[in-house]
Amino acid sequence: MSFPWRRSEAPADASARAPLVFRWDLDKTYLKTQFEHVRDLVRIPFEEAADKVAAPGVIELIRGLRRVNEARARDVRVFFLTASPPQIGRAIRDKLTLDGIEYDGITFKDQLHDLVRGRFRNLREHVGFKLSELLRSRRDLPPEAQEILFGDDWESDPLVYSLYADILAGRVDRATVHDTLEAIRVDPALIADVKRLMGGHEPAEVVRRIYINLERRTPPARFHAYGRRLVPTFNYFQTAASLHAEGLLDLDGVAAVATSLLEHSGYTRERLGNSLADVERRGHLLPSACGTLRESLRERNLIAGTPRRRRGHEPSLWQRLLAWVQPPATAEVAKAGAEIDYRALVAERHATRRSAPKAADGESGAATGAR
Repeated sequence: MSFPWRRSEAPADASARAPLVFRWDLDKTYLKTQFEHVRDLVRIPFEEAADKVAAPGVIELIRGLRRVNEARARDVRVFFLTASPPQIGRAIRDKLTLDGIEYDGITFKDQLHDLVRGRFRNLREHVGFKLSELLRSRRDLPPEAQEILFGDDWESDPLVYSLYADILAGRVDRATVHDTLEAIRVDPALIADVKRLMGGHEPAEVVRRIYINLERRTPPARFHAYGRRLVPTFNYFQTAASLHAEGLLDLDGVAAVATSLLEHSGYTRERLGNSLADVERRGHLLPSACGTLRESLRERNLIAGTPRRRRGHEPSLWQRLLAWVQPPATAEVAKAGAEIDYRALVAERHATRRSAPKAADGESGAATGAR
């Protein structure tokens, strides 16, 4: 007998057997890299693996995602894409090994290649690089592979990831992509490369979710223009809760992230409870899914509150009825990016950059491995 409210269990349809790809940015997403000051930029290339610090809860999250989905016999792949140069690759690989992270590839940006060819604009502009590398990597995946993307709010990840998802879905044409990249002043050779890579695949909704780590504490409302597919989160506990509702992470995985924040990052049970309430209030968790998760975490003493008395760990009758009539969160993905106005987003991006202090420019450290 199947129960429709058990969405954290493996579904039986074909999409549940499709390869699952998790793509991660590196700095400010996986690592808590500091590049706000010149002294930070100078230090980065000389850091060893032991000097680098992972974002709170991210190690437990990546491990949990692989564990859960490989147990369901899914082909799971983890990739890192960064605008940092390959010269720091050894320290990065050593850090991932130290953290026990299994990964399938890391793509760095060859800054020296641009430097010796006098392409100085490319040293600070990363949209064209990231978009072309995402499209190139996609060609090596099965057409049915589903993707979850992880980035941060320091610079271009929301724009790059959304554009990538809409290209794969056939939602934007070459003219729109050309105009968008040209407005960002992407190198013409990279624009041509992106347009070439856009062909050769059948349009499909393969990017399920985009998670943006709010490292700069950007107000989440600023991301409304990107649609429901993009989920801004203040910590990886919120990300884990959303992935649990997506059926990609089990309760043990969420609990591991919560425990990490409690034991190593100064979080309290009350603060985690507030985080769960916040991501629900912003509409990224259905009330039924959030209620069930909240009760389970209370029973494990990971968030504040007294668990209600009920048999076992099954959802209440009311929660099951809500789950029956409410569509799963993934139902919104198909229309998530339908109304994204990329030209307006680029114009807003330019306005924001003009008003921001030079020292706060996240791309200023590109040549030394900041992004």
